[in-house]
Amino acid sequence: MSRRYRTFARFYDALSGEYPVYRAGRELGIKRLPLQAGGQVLDVGCGTGLNFSLLQHRVSPGGTIVGIDSSPEMLEQARRRATRNGWTNVILIQADATTLSPADIGSRIAARGGRARSDAALATYSLSLMVHWETAWAAMVRLTTPEASLCIVDMQKPTGFAAVLTPLAQAACWLGGADIDAHPWTGLERDCADVVVSSARGGHLQIRVGRRQS
Repeated sequence: MSRRYRTFARFYDALSGEYPVYRAGRELGIKRLPLQAGGQVLDVGCGTGLNFSLLQHRVSPGGTIVGIDSSPEMLEQARRRATRNGWTNVILIQADATTLSPADIGSRIAARGGRARSDAALATYSLSLMVHWETAWAAMVRLTTPEASLCIVDMQKPTGFAAVLTPLAQAACWLGGADIDAHPWTGLERDCADVVVSSARGGHLQIRVGRRQS
């Protein structure tokens, strides 16, 4: 997986199918995620920072975006995106979400001017890339405040009339290294209250937003 993103990091945005397909899930998830101006939001598996522009509109320059990713090459692209747009409120941390210590990451965030725990957290199309996504989900929860809002956007096989597009969806997930049958949003449904369920692109994109139960 790391080799895959090391090779394609510079071209990821162009090859990922972002605007024809996957942008819709990001927009729905972030729109439904309760974010306040001046708040801090954690982006787990932030990749090249494709969520950042949407999050900036919600937290404002007075807020903070914390991006975590295991790939230094993807983080370099995220850093360039932030620099290009003048976003000085972005903190980037290289860490594997399936093995990180929340206490250690919290300390690293605080050392960069953020807070150890965020007011909200999201993972878009990242948990399905992780064999041990449950571990990453648990760490994501522990890096938020007791009443934080949480969001997962990920993929499954299309449903209904769109089921005919399943081979294309499977191919896209295979190319990106994602497990289309992982269904990581089930962790949020289990662990959060007031869960809001939505979908897009023929059910291929699944969006869940909920409130952490302390």
